[in-house]
Amino acid sequence: MATGRPLSCFAATLRLYRDLADWYPLLTPVGDYADDAAFYRRLFETHCRRPPRSLLDLGSGGGHNAYYLKAALACTLVDCSPAMLTLSRRLNPECDHVEGDMRTIRLGRVFDAVLVHDAVVYMSTRTDLEGAIATAFAHTAPGGVALFQPDFVSETFEPGTETGGSDAGARALRYLEWRWAPDSQDDRYVTDMAYVLRDEGGAVEVVHDRHVMGLFSRALWLSLIEAAGFGPLAVSHPGGSGSAPGHVVFLGLKPYEVARA
Repeated sequence: MATGRPLSCFAATLRLYRDLADWYPLLTPVGDYADDAAFYRRLFETHCRRPPRSLLDLGSGGGHNAYYLKAALACTLVDCSPAMLTLSRRLNPECDHVEGDMRTIRLGRVFDAVLVHDAVVYMSTRTDLEGAIATAFAHTAPGGVALFQPDFVSETFEPGTETGGSDAGARALRYLEWRWAPDSQDDRYVTDMAYVLRDEGGAVEVVHDRHVMGLFSRALWLSLIEAAGFGPLAVSHPGGSGSAPGHVVFLGLKPYEVARA
């Protein structure tokens, strides 16, 4: 098994996925994922050629999607952040966890369904994205489905700001998200995150993280999914507690027999 964890893993530079990981459930509470997970399950059940029984979650983060999907699917969770895997193991002790990079990991086995949730936005170059899609293809069983959900495609991206956060007892987090696109980089955008953290004793700290994210067209997404060997499909997200309606979700449908050159 190749775990594939290069030094360039995005988690190495972002405090949210390192020393601030314990704050992550206050940034995006697990309850915010229920609607999304139900939607993903419906897509898997609709498009898999046989009833899905197993799931690989690439870029699984804190395991919030798996918290809902594990009732129906045997879940294996892959993330390149040890701190995030620690969070997920607490939430999902019955699931398998593997440290690795979605661009390069090879587990040597296949799954009925592969989920690449919003961590795919950290694929900030076309080469990165091709690697993540190739990993999904390598791990999707014949007749299975891979699902990719970027936050935006280039046609739908809009600069903007969002705020939010939550409390957990005396601890609390509030955030400001500022999303913008550098003029010199057509295939990337930047999300500056300011976290305001209040600990149990009432002390407050403000932390800044800069997330650099890939931004690719709908046509390129479909082209790369097809080039990997999948049958490509784009569907609209219906919206819910975790996602806005109209966001594009991409599916890769793996045929039973893969054509060989």
